[in-house]
Amino acid sequence: MELLEKLSILADAAKYDVSCSSSGSSRKNTPGGIGNGAVAGICHSWSDDGRCISLLKILFTNYCIYDCTYCINRASNERPRAAFTPREVADLTINFYRRNYIEGLFLSSAVMKTPDYTMELLLKTIRILREEYRFNGYIHLKAIPGADYSLIAQAGKYADRMSVNIELPSRQSLKLLAPDKNLTDILTPMKNIGQAISQYREEKKKYRKADSFVPAGQSTQLIVGASPEPDYQILKISETLYESFNLRRVYYSAYVPVNSDNLLPAVRRPPLLREHRLYQADWLLRFYKFKADELLDRENPNFDIELDPKANWALRNLEFFPVEINKADYELLLRVPGIGVKSARRIVTARRNGSISYYDLEKFGVVLKRARFFITCQGKYYGGIPLREDLIRSRLIPGKDKEQLSLFSPKSEDWSNVDNSLVNSGEDFGGNQGRSLISSQKDLFIK
Repeated sequence: MELLEKLSILADAAKYDVSCSSSGSSRKNTPGGIGNGAVAGICHSWSDDGRCISLLKILFTNYCIYDCTYCINRASNERPRAAFTPREVADLTINFYRRNYIEGLFLSSAVMKTPDYTMELLLKTIRILREEYRFNGYIHLKAIPGADYSLIAQAGKYADRMSVNIELPSRQSLKLLAPDKNLTDILTPMKNIGQAISQYREEKKKYRKADSFVPAGQSTQLIVGASPEPDYQILKISETLYESFNLRRVYYSAYVPVNSDNLLPAVRRPPLLREHRLYQADWLLRFYKFKADELLDRENPNFDIELDPKANWALRNLEFFPVEINKADYELLLRVPGIGVKSARRIVTARRNGSISYYDLEKFGVVLKRARFFITCQGKYYGGIPLREDLIRSRLIPGKDKEQLSLFSPKSEDWSNVDNSLVNSGEDFGGNQGRSLISSQKDLFIK
């Protein structure tokens, strides 16, 4: 098979893996080398849905021994198959880089023959790039679950970022839709990589020339909508991964109906809005000091269709508002819709020099059309309406305020009463077995 044909097949097969990002590495060029993985050396280009497209993103092979129900590359699918050699991938990467088409490589793979066999091929590929071609650009490598960890550990010395994809948010769904996969095989390397990253960071503090290990951290992917778990369960999993596995990012991938199977949901389109809400909530977990239990619970297990998670939380907790801009601490300012991390810091810094007026806030980056309902400034409230959930909601949702002006308009649909039937529809990661890889063979992900 011609190399161009392989590239066409395997680049197309890689598009369903979203767990990649080209930022975060500080790998610099070396004398006589090529490429640069430092921040300034990576060209960030983003697709409309937020995915980074600056990498050569391919599968090493789409030959797979597994028959996962939701996967386009499942063993039972009749589709064109191909496999690169390590030398072919290395040559492609260098040639694309020299032509300024890419700034790095994202290399994933289906499992061919055995996990160890596949991981050995991936390791050989990036070793050629680093040692023979002296390529110092960004490399994101997919670790193969079930492979011997010694292979993964060696790969971690060459890769900038690694990912081990969980894919499904419960043990029950994994057993049903991906029966060939084992949860322990997924979590064990994730835990080991996380520990090795922590060790590397500690050694780097002590020794300037500490051996590198996955300097840009590790990530994972969760498929949203292929199984019945609600947003609350997915967010709890992400929270646990951040706290216990030293993860840099959790990526959420809206389920794309590429296969027909009675075990899969009958959907026409990927749930992109749901994916978007999960990304917004994930941002709140990582940068705004929210907890998953604050954003959702078992009585309200799914995000509001019409409001972002932060605004929805604020409306459900109006007892904390309005907050006085000149007195509220930094953590409380972060909870105000329309105030971000940068604008909150600017407010805290500026008010040391004197009182801040309402009209100063826009200069700090505050989105006043949202924030004004939740703040006072110098003791004055600028919301223009009573502090009531229904009234504020009508102003935050485009078009709702016009509907409220009519005396005879029908009562607007209450989107906050989301379907609770999914809460108990799927067992979470392991029931009473998930925390086995952190402590003593007990639950990792709370029900």
